Amino acid sequence: MSEKDIIIHAATADRWPDFEDLMGKKGGYGGCWCMTWRLTNKSFDAQKGEGNRLAMKKTFELGRPPGLLAYDGSQAVAWCSVAPRTDFTRLEASRVLKPVDERDVWSVSCFLIRKSHRKTGLTVALLKAACEFVREQGGDVLEGYPIAPNKKPYPAVYAWTGFEAAFVRAGFTEVLRRSDTRPIMRKTLIAA
Repeated sequence: MSEKDIIIHAATADRWPDFEDLMGKKGGYGGCWCMTWRLTNKSFDAQKGEGNRLAMKKTFELGRPPGLLAYDGSQAVAWCSVAPRTDFTRLEASRVLKPVDERDVWSVSCFLIRKSHRKTGLTVALLKAACEFVREQGGDVLEGYPIAPNKKPYPAVYAWTGFEAAFVRAGFTEVLRRSDTRPIMRKTLIAA
């Protein structure tokens, strides 16, 4: 696979079957269906699995795509959740990831990459595409919350918010770090 073989599309309602296939029978990481950041802990636990699948399907159908899908040929091989930070309820409640300032930012909250396509640069490609997507939606700041592992190797499957190094390669800079392993990274897309 080369970077030119990968095409990234907005996750529109017609791409739901591709997203569903990528998430697999377990629904991503243990039935999350990428709803972890969009719900309170209580709501997430109450609808884990099928409830989360139905909630994400509804999110796909609401209009603005909830993220991006990367394709290798006709198969979706990676996902990146991206939306205004206000869409991610759990971020608002986090002590470590609470807002840095009053700016209206968009957030990249998670990634899912097929095992066959990990360690190929897809996270960086998705981050660059997310910047363009947010710019097209009128956003001017994109923020992410990657893992900055303090021990190696760190299993990629647990780095669903991405690795700090990928954000740096995509042009993001650290704006705040309330935890040794969780920097808040930003990229300004349009001059403020």
